[in-house]
Amino acid sequence: MQNVTIWSEEFGAETDAPILLIMGSMSQGILWPDEFVGRLTAGGRRVIRYDHRDTGMSGTVDFAAEPYTWDDIKNDVYRVMDAHGLESAHLVGHSAGGLLGQFVAVERPERVRSLTVIASSPLGGGEGEVLVRALMGQPQPEGSLPEPTPEFVAFYRALMAAPPPEGRRALIDGMIAEQRLLHGTGLPFDEDAARRLQERIYDRARDLSAVANHRLAAMAKPDFEPVGVLHQVKAPTLVIEGSHEPAKPGHGAIIAERIPAARLMTVAGMGHTLPPEAHEELAAAILAHTAG
Repeated sequence: MQNVTIWSEEFGAETDAPILLIMGSMSQGILWPDEFVGRLTAGGRRVIRYDHRDTGMSGTVDFAAEPYTWDDIKNDVYRVMDAHGLESAHLVGHSAGGLLGQFVAVERPERVRSLTVIASSPLGGGEGEVLVRALMGQPQPEGSLPEPTPEFVAFYRALMAAPPPEGRRALIDGMIAEQRLLHGTGLPFDEDAARRLQERIYDRARDLSAVANHRLAAMAKPDFEPVGVLHQVKAPTLVIEGSHEPAKPGHGAIIAERIPAARLMTVAGMGHTLPPEAHEELAAAILAHTAG
């Protein structure tokens, strides 16, 4: 196992039921908003969030010298749980974090009290391949997951063709533009709040460019996800998707269909981020799901 340091923090009483928040690919743990975390702790939960390896304040890796795969990123979930003394926890994952939560629920069911999956794709569904084909303008085989929205595809095609931004201001402007896209079109976008968040992300990163290693990790083992295993999930599962999801539209319903007794919840106006307007509804749903 690689000796990569993982930054984490916890809130609430140690005696409260633990919730481990798992953020998406290339994303820092602080993308779980402070106000949302506060609502969970006020509801009597011990909440833990962390930065994935190669993001934020966690350790960065020279990928050429020490390559890793998404198996390692998944195993970091266990490392964080162990470091906080948790034999089991309620897992709440966003985007690729939801994928990791599904994997852990299949692989180590005894460690998962409940599973909440937000803005994610079904484990084993080949979402990465769907995205690549969409960006390349290639047809999707029958049975593929739904494609991202045309706006999403156009944004990332333009991003791939443009020269990389240079300097703090240009980088943060680019990060805000990406957040605006992921926010979706269902709710107003607060650019001032977005700038504060992206400045915080920029300033607390050990090496902002290291997040690209998550893509290299995916290429190092493209078949990381087991296929046809979601029926094995035993944990009570709540699947949440925004009505204006741009990256993985309709994927939530497929997850809920494949996991026994899973419940699907749609949040009006929400896209692929966790906007303030949704915090109360999301927290209430997760507190209810993790009760008892």
